[in-house]
Amino acid sequence: PTAFNQMLNEHQEMLENCDFSALRRIVSAGEPLPPSTFEGIKEHMGVEAMDGIGSTEMLHIFISHRHDDDIAPTATGYPVPGYECKVVDPETFEVVDRGEPGLLLVRGPTGVTYWDRPQKQRDNTHDGWSIPGDIFVHREDGRLEHKSRRDDLIITGGNNVPAPEVEDVLLEREEVFQTAVVGAPDEKRGQIVRAFVVPEDGADPGDQLTETLQDYVKERIAPYKYPREIEFVDDLPTTETGKIQRAKLREREQKTA
Repeated sequence: PTAFNQMLNEHQEMLENCDFSALRRIVSAGEPLPPSTFEGIKEHMGVEAMDGIGSTEMLHIFISHRHDDDIAPTATGYPVPGYECKVVDPETFEVVDRGEPGLLLVRGPTGVTYWDRPQKQRDNTHDGWSIPGDIFVHREDGRLEHKSRRDDLIITGGNNVPAPEVEDVLLEREEVFQTAVVGAPDEKRGQIVRAFVVPEDGADPGDQLTETLQDYVKERIAPYKYPREIEFVDDLPTTETGKIQRAKLREREQKTA
């Protein structure tokens, strides 16, 4: 998604002059594909991108839409043939109701195996199922919808807030180029939702924009999920492949608490 966002935001003139008539498929992976990025790809390239999730340990994508599916931009898709998926309570490992968030478990021809690391193996498997470490919702339509990484779930005042859900809403605003949301320590609530925002060129990163973004999030999703603090930054820490390193932002918040 980071690469697609860079193309859409920094190279619009180039995209407008490209001939995409021979382009048949676009696949995105590495991080959840925000609906706003999905719509931007469709508008400029004329193709609906297929999101997918896999893991290095499992050597394969295990959830995605198929090329002939009616693609839902808010969902990752269906289990890839050969794989089974279920969403469970992370404490009891009982399957949760459709529409309820829980921990994703996957079983198939590949699985998580750690060489000579028995504790890590126990932590990431359960009764023959692999635990990739993601929070998902199994929807009524059968699709699986990514909510967050287990580490990216913010618990504030007893409420669960998936960081990517807040990020997707912020990215709908034209003033926002890039964003990362983490939980910051707070004496009263345990954690608060804190957003790091890279503003678009021309946007004024001041109090007015902070208030505008906060009000927008309150209108779009549950009000308790809005970022109580927003910090405008020039860039975000990323891996070599462009994935945002929220862990580094969380570590920074812990050190400054």
